[in-house]
Amino acid sequence: MKLKIDENLPADCAVILRDAGLEADTVFDERLVGADDSVIASRSRAEDRILATLDLDFSNIRAYPPSQHAGIIVLRPKRQDKRIVLMLMGRLILALAHRAPTGELWIVEANRIRFRVQ
Repeated sequence: MKLKIDENLPADCAVILRDAGLEADTVFDERLVGADDSVIASRSRAEDRILATLDLDFSNIRAYPPSQHAGIIVLRPKRQDKRIVLMLMGRLILALAHRAPTGELWIVEANRIRFRVQ
């Protein structure tokens, strides 16, 4: 499974995903920092990568239809501190072991993961 980690997530997220046996590239590594959301979405689509982000704009299914993506994952921590974000990433890894987000929008929260299939 291949993921793209948005610039608003700690680089440690990519490390955690790689340690779990997943392939993870970061927007930072690809020199896309500051790029428009549509550029990030297009690059993720072109590379057939699941996009992981904190950016709520990607939860807009009209602007970013999940069916046109390898998957979109929006993390929704109560607070955006590193410890909590990494905890959500661990939760995500457990979910990815059982299900792929292909063509879906996932909203990852502390107590649940919501799946939106279009």
